[in-house]
Amino acid sequence: MDLLNTQLRQLKLAAMAGALELQRQNPHTYNQLSFEERLGLLVEQEQLSRDNTRLARLRKEAALRLRATPEGLRYPATRGLRPEQLQPLLQGHHLQYQQNVLITGATGCGKTYLACALGEQACRQNKRVRYYRLGRLLEALKLGHVDGSYLKQLTQLQKLDLLILDDWGLEGFKGKQISDLLDVIEDRYEQRSTIIVSQLPVKEWYGLMENPTVADALLDRLIHNAHRIELSGESQRKKSVAEPVEVS
Repeated sequence: MDLLNTQLRQLKLAAMAGALELQRQNPHTYNQLSFEERLGLLVEQEQLSRDNTRLARLRKEAALRLRATPEGLRYPATRGLRPEQLQPLLQGHHLQYQQNVLITGATGCGKTYLACALGEQACRQNKRVRYYRLGRLLEALKLGHVDGSYLKQLTQLQKLDLLILDDWGLEGFKGKQISDLLDVIEDRYEQRSTIIVSQLPVKEWYGLMENPTVADALLDRLIHNAHRIELSGESQRKKSVAEPVEVS
């Protein structure tokens, strides 16, 4: 390995070093290019490698439940999902303006797929994303009160550009769970975007909560200025495995 290649790798420019070696191995391909053109190709390869590494890290941290993509979304009229409604979300307007997204519908209609597709798109837009099934998050917050990590957990959740909470209201809410949720949502209100996924329509959420004062505060922050998507149609799980499947 020559000195230049070694120096590039010491500077943590491994992709550029690899691209330089490729140019050397194929001189006839690159000899007609100017110095700046060849240098530009090296820099482009390094940038591409770093972008791919960053995206892989963001995807891993997001822990999305499904490997969903925006390209995999379908828009049949029976689903209640309109391209004109979804386009601003895919462009990241909810992230830019710190708006929430409420996705509701029956079991199997594609709620989780849609939420994960939006999460994937946010990762591509270099945003920090995290997916949780709500029950597991509430359990983690409960343990945080015991081991002293509660405030640290809130800080970590506050820093996320997009927080996805799935299975909202599936098991109801008990004890301090609502006040814990209010802490999470209050920290993020008009600062970050949150996606809520629920089988229950929004109008039924209030009835799940024992404390009406806390319920009012929580739902006001969730629903205010939120995008609402109500999915319908038959369960996507009934489709053939050969077709693109969207599940919740």
